[in-house]
Amino acid sequence: MIAAPRLGVLASGRGSNLRNLLDRRCLVVAVATNRPSCGAAAIARQRGVPLGEFSQRRFPSLEARDAAMRDWLAERGVEVVVNAGYDRILHPVFLAGFPGRVINVHPSLLPAFGGGMDAVERALEHGVKITGCTVHVVTEDVDAGPILLQAAVPVRPDDTVETLRARIRAEEHRILPEAIQLIAEASTSLRQ
Repeated sequence: MIAAPRLGVLASGRGSNLRNLLDRRCLVVAVATNRPSCGAAAIARQRGVPLGEFSQRRFPSLEARDAAMRDWLAERGVEVVVNAGYDRILHPVFLAGFPGRVINVHPSLLPAFGGGMDAVERALEHGVKITGCTVHVVTEDVDAGPILLQAAVPVRPDDTVETLRARIRAEEHRILPEAIQLIAEASTSLRQ
């Protein structure tokens, strides 16, 4: 049996991926947010998961904020960090604290429509027939790290941003736990 990694989740939005991980009994030991009033923060509070609030206005710089968030997660024994709707680019000082162990779920088939929070809108604007989602390792190059898993979602002629986003989100909920399992398996094989 492969030990589940201790997860730290970064979130800024509704928290559907966080809820999915908790419902699947993933070992979420900490949630950090830059938006204390977001849905993900409310879920963490409701479920009793330690919540770190890192609003930018409390820190003199992005680097200082990300260093404080890195240290807070490390103090809680986080092994893998999951960006689940986190709306900020992580500073290199954060990534250095979890080398190769920060993953992101992005609502497109990267490298298409990377680099922003509007991937679903851009897919519709460009008239693509297939889009989807990607779980990848976060690097300093935004949305360019090694891809762990992808899932394709067909674009229907009558799709709106909301309907397409809902179908993509369903695939995110499926592949994100699978990607976490892949990381756990890789970590186990490296230790052997």
